[in-house]
Amino acid sequence: MTGGVGFGVFSIAGDERRVGFRVGHGILDLATAGLGAVFSAPNLNPFLALGRSAWEDTLIRIDQLVTGGAELIPLEQATAHLPLEIGDYVDFYSSLEHATNLGRLFRPEAEPLLPNWRHLPVGYHGRSGTVVVSGTPVVRPCGQTKSPEDPAPRFGPSRRLDIELELGFVVGVGSHLGEPVPASAFRDRVFGVVLVNDWSARDIQAWEYQPLGPFLGKSFATSIAAWVTPLALLEDRFVPSPEQDPEPLPYLRVGGDWALDIELEVELAGTVVSRTNASGLYWTMPQQLAHATVNGAAIATGDLFASGTISGPEHGSEGSLIELTWNGARPIRLGDGSTRTFLEDDDEVVIRGRAGELELGEVRGTILPAVV
Repeated sequence: MTGGVGFGVFSIAGDERRVGFRVGHGILDLATAGLGAVFSAPNLNPFLALGRSAWEDTLIRIDQLVTGGAELIPLEQATAHLPLEIGDYVDFYSSLEHATNLGRLFRPEAEPLLPNWRHLPVGYHGRSGTVVVSGTPVVRPCGQTKSPEDPAPRFGPSRRLDIELELGFVVGVGSHLGEPVPASAFRDRVFGVVLVNDWSARDIQAWEYQPLGPFLGKSFATSIAAWVTPLALLEDRFVPSPEQDPEPLPYLRVGGDWALDIELEVELAGTVVSRTNASGLYWTMPQQLAHATVNGAAIATGDLFASGTISGPEHGSEGSLIELTWNGARPIRLGDGSTRTFLEDDDEVVIRGRAGELELGEVRGTILPAVV
């Protein structure tokens, strides 16, 4: 669909929220287009629960309406809202380059990858209640930190606030408790993809990350794009994924091409600081879904699964500041002449994605001072 971006939720001048489909810089109001009562809901969940056949039929009808000259609402007249009611949020660690970079940073004398990394998609359960839509300001978090030089931990605003460039997928059709979802069921269960910025307070994370996983260093905010792009619009963007060695266990094996050729970029304070591609992810989305449910954990309509930071092999393709600046040792220079190691107050970060002629929208957020 030329110019299509995806499904989202919007309102105009304080009116009730309803579902729309963004085409370029306009929105097709699906609530008034005669496509069904589900589009008058304040989120996408009722539509997603209808399943793959309904998703694809709706896209055909939308294409007919748009090519037939249906009136579009100018984007600037609308307010975009969080498109989903998110029940659960899972974040993975699926980029070989990102995991290797962090291993070299924090374990310079050891093998960068821990023994389990090539055998399973490492992940953690995040906090769905702090997932926010693009454009929502992010308040600098406070917490405990302790540098190697400090005799004791201190409490205060994070001084090493970071970004994480990610691609997420959204569950359409849920499962029952005790029912693993095989990788082969991915297309029938998953509706589409969305851009994600999983903001990270590296100093808070470093002190609390002993020995359990991410907690306060991650849970303060995760931003997602306002528009969810259906898998059906990305059929020609699936490409072979990187070779996996050793071969995964049987439940993680999936046939076909499952890497997504999506170009990504990060802009910081008006300067593009990173460009990369989602196709380099070592662990694919079907494998992430299969692993998350192999123990019988249930999924539900609207659940969000994120890839983890997406980094490439060349400098300038890293998806986080901790990599771009090598944990602050190599500041990056911005277009206005200033430098950054980590985020400063009032910095605006914009993540963009493009799949050929198809935009994936953007994730935008500005850092506000800590509340102390």
